Amino acid sequence: MSAVTTPRKSTGRRPAFVQNRKPTKHTRTRKSITLTIVMAIFVIYSVVPLVWLIVNATKDQGDLFSTFGLWFGPDFNLFQNIADTLTYRNGIFVQWFGNTLLYVVVGAGGATFLATLAGYGLAKFNFPGRRAVFAVVLGAVAIPGTALAVPTFLMFSQLGITNTPWAVILPSLISPFGLYLVWTFASDAVPTEILEAARMDGAGEFRTFFTISLRLLAPGIVTVLLFAVVATWNNYFLPLIMLSEPTWYPLTVGLSQWSAQSTGVAAQPIYNLVITGALLTIVPIVIAFLFLQRFWQSGLSAGSVKQ
Repeated sequence: MSAVTTPRKSTGRRPAFVQNRKPTKHTRTRKSITLTIVMAIFVIYSVVPLVWLIVNATKDQGDLFSTFGLWFGPDFNLFQNIADTLTYRNGIFVQWFGNTLLYVVVGAGGATFLATLAGYGLAKFNFPGRRAVFAVVLGAVAIPGTALAVPTFLMFSQLGITNTPWAVILPSLISPFGLYLVWTFASDAVPTEILEAARMDGAGEFRTFFTISLRLLAPGIVTVLLFAVVATWNNYFLPLIMLSEPTWYPLTVGLSQWSAQSTGVAAQPIYNLVITGALLTIVPIVIAFLFLQRFWQSGLSAGSVKQ
């Protein structure tokens, strides 16, 4: 007589080896400590050079090599160094600063404007050859700017515009990465339904762009602007090969010439002016980041509130 087996009632629990194990408090604490250590290393790596620059900008030429680099010297000469930097060689640093502002305002501003127009058009309009343009833009992003510097110099020398501001401004007007960034941002930030509603109300394309789309694209435009400003402000190789007249130098090339002047047989050590000039050079970039960060905050929180 065979035994009859009765099925066991299911308890609703999964076997122990199938259940998902939640991370314990010890595991979370260990990950938190590791992440904190990694972030602290990154902060130290970023802050120490800035601290060194600020501290040594307060020293004179003699104290730079006779005192500890990460601490102040016996005398506080920051304001004297600033005055000497601004007046050295009839105020050539001020002229370099003005040249850099010119290259940034015209070059970076123009690059942002052109990238915004082109990226918006590629994102919201269908036309033949759109895929080919996309491939060209991606290819241009992959090519480093230094690889095009020498061919650009040869072309500009034939046109006779080397050693002029246009030799620096014209290449700065092209920003493939900025165009690609606006393109991808406009695809999601500007709903097609809003554009169609504006067209049905009789608004033209220019009016729709400047009154509706431009506001929605503000966070992306600010991002492209900052990338272009930083790239143009720190541009060194292109002005170095394009310009031979010191009166058209930007700050990067000018400070490099001062640093080279401090070495060699007939050296005139002015390291204190080079360090102070470098400190004055980064101040506008820091101010720009602090001023424009509110656009990122408003852009990130724009979609978090239900309308």
